[in-house]
Amino acid sequence: MTRHTTDRGSVSLEWAVLFPALLLLIAGIVQGGLWFHARQLALAAAQEGVRAGRAEHAPPGTGTTTAERFLSDHAHPLLANTAVTDHSSTAEIRIHVTGETLSLVPGMRIRVTQEAAGAVERFTHPGQP
Repeated sequence: MTRHTTDRGSVSLEWAVLFPALLLLIAGIVQGGLWFHARQLALAAAQEGVRAGRAEHAPPGTGTTTAERFLSDHAHPLLANTAVTDHSSTAEIRIHVTGETLSLVPGMRIRVTQEAAGAVERFTHPGQP
């Protein structure tokens, strides 16, 4: 039984080539998960703001303050530099949430934007529009 000496070290070379690619793939999967979770947090904050602002006779700015409170309670540090804007009318409330998600690459900024909308609740009598 003879041993081929030309194959010595080939496994080490394969790992030296494949390991960085494997690490890059894992980092990409983790970054995608961070982005998706940050999107869900922004959407949940916008929905909470809409839910609070839709109530009949809700004071102006209720939706915005509720969304900001949700972000401060649940999103830090995953979602930073957040901004909550209110694009509402008398019939509809629309809350827009933007921010930047945590990034594995230093200096890389990944923007997250979500929006939720709903009709403002109002009670009417039968036959009244």
